[in-house]
Amino acid sequence: MIISVHFAKTAGTSFSKSLQDHFGSSLQRDYDDFPINTPVYERNLNALQAGINNGSHDFGACQCIHGHFLPLKYLLLSTQRKVTYIAWMRDPVERLASHYYYLQKIYKPETAKPLDKRIAEENWSLQRFCLSSELQNYYTQFLWGFPLEQFDFIGIAEHYDEDFKYFTGAFLGIDLPLYRENVGNARAESARYITDNNLRQAIEAHHSKDMELYQRALEMRRKTRGSISV
Repeated sequence: MIISVHFAKTAGTSFSKSLQDHFGSSLQRDYDDFPINTPVYERNLNALQAGINNGSHDFGACQCIHGHFLPLKYLLLSTQRKVTYIAWMRDPVERLASHYYYLQKIYKPETAKPLDKRIAEENWSLQRFCLSSELQNYYTQFLWGFPLEQFDFIGIAEHYDEDFKYFTGAFLGIDLPLYRENVGNARAESARYITDNNLRQAIEAHHSKDMELYQRALEMRRKTRGSISV
């Protein structure tokens, strides 16, 4: 069983299409939790309760679960069967900025979730979004109760092609088509959303826990994949 955590704007939609190609009907998508749009206590409690239930749940023919959820939700599943935990990460500053512009593009008032609706209706600026308490340390919020080192694979979105090839070979034993979905305005991979160094430094300080997690993920990548791009 593969448990694939999709952090927003980290190539998760592209990755999902490749997973669909490989797993077909044995792929289950889990996008019903809306973690960041759920109050912290309720979000964590839901993950704990679901985690207990999933520890003994029979997932039948399901071989992969992919979506927006706290990975704690499936942690106890590893006590009953072999589970491979995977995720993709991206520089926290650039991920935040990409998330901000993406929410603006897809906003629909009739279906928007509470936080997304506030962001749009209060006309948050990019700076307010990136320095908000609600989005502070986004990765850390998702990884409540789940150590980063529990992941068997963390791909880095800035090196998507290389890491995707590594993942499919090492974990699936097959070459799969590589897709590019929801890429903002066909931007060059090396382009940066945040070019103001003072703003970047302020965002990095505000999200210091996520910056530390990202550096640890980069180090895990170096250790497990040998000579690679950094």
